[in-house]
Amino acid sequence: MGVTDPAGPVMDRDEVDRALARLGQEHEAIETSLLALQDHAGRRLLEGARLTGVTAERWADAEASITLLWAYFDAYTAALRSAREIRARRRWSSREDLAELTALLRDEAVTVPGGSRLSESFSLAALVDRMNELYASSLDLVVAADAVWSALPARIDLLAAELQRTRGLAHSVGVRPGEHPAGDDLERITRILTKLREDVVSDPLAFWVPTEGSSAPGGGRPDTTVYDREARALEDVRREIDAVLTVRQDAEARLIRLRDVLSRADRTLAEARTARGEVLAKIAATEVPVVSGPPTVLQEQLATAADYRRQAQWHRLSPLLESLEEKAEEELLRARESLTAVTAPLAVRAELRGRLDAYRAKVARHGLAEDPLLVERYDAARRMLWSAPCDLRVAEQAVLRYQRAAAEALGAGEPEDRKEDRS
Repeated sequence: MGVTDPAGPVMDRDEVDRALARLGQEHEAIETSLLALQDHAGRRLLEGARLTGVTAERWADAEASITLLWAYFDAYTAALRSAREIRARRRWSSREDLAELTALLRDEAVTVPGGSRLSESFSLAALVDRMNELYASSLDLVVAADAVWSALPARIDLLAAELQRTRGLAHSVGVRPGEHPAGDDLERITRILTKLREDVVSDPLAFWVPTEGSSAPGGGRPDTTVYDREARALEDVRREIDAVLTVRQDAEARLIRLRDVLSRADRTLAEARTARGEVLAKIAATEVPVVSGPPTVLQEQLATAADYRRQAQWHRLSPLLESLEEKAEEELLRARESLTAVTAPLAVRAELRGRLDAYRAKVARHGLAEDPLLVERYDAARRMLWSAPCDLRVAEQAVLRYQRAAAEALGAGEPEDRKEDRS
């Protein structure tokens, strides 16, 4: 749509002809724009829709503006026609004709009924400006509503279809409302999507976010905040359902692994209890930790998990298996730590025996195996280490005495480990 220039003194014929040509071009541009607005898909949808909220209010104003716009255009058309008729009276227009044309083309000579008052008077230039304003505001509304309707309902329908597929999968694995949080989430998403679609269809402008400084018609984008949030929520539920489906596929293998881990933990604890008895019998003056029995609660939970599998209660089996797998690994670790703690005195005795024999082999290589002092101290240390119960503290002192004697016999002074101890 075009814009006219302001007035001046009485126009001559050339000025009149140029003004009429410009006004004719503007008339064609305005008519084309109005017909395009009339045929716009968004406008037709707005006319036929049952609107609510902000859209209903703004569309009522826009309809009045469009009606007024056509009235202005008709007045503009009539004024242009009158001006052309006056110019067509004579090839060389008289001064009276030119004065009349000047008044028609430049003064507020166009009276239009309606608007904020009973009638309004405009110059042709002001009338074009007013039509431009009404057209721009009406087109913005139509484009915004059409953009929301084009973007959101179809996406909501696709998400609703995915929701139905997810509900079917959830039902197949026993995930139902009131029985599983994911089932409750599906019900909530269903309610929100249904309400969202109703709101988008009846009040699209409530889902329009204007863009600051945009000159494009509509100047904004559809607000997909609610849709995006529910799409993410549905994706979370779908992943949870997939996890439950995975449980259904490998539940038996996981139960077998669980039984194996718990069985290894039990065997390790039994070995620790046996080792504790051996330590108490063979090692004297040593604190040996008590070995507890296997926790019965894990076996009870394992039996419950097996029942869930037989009854196809996959949604209950899934979290139980995850918890059991973590606890079973912890139980096996605890059993191994118990065995290590219980057998620590035996490990110390074995280290002392190894150290004693290593020094005896060393002195034998130097031909000192029959040295009376070394033989005496070796026999004393060996009796302590190979007798039951063995006092580790006394035995360690005996081994150290043998090491010192061996070092002195070899001419090497104190054993290196004793030097390190003192340092």
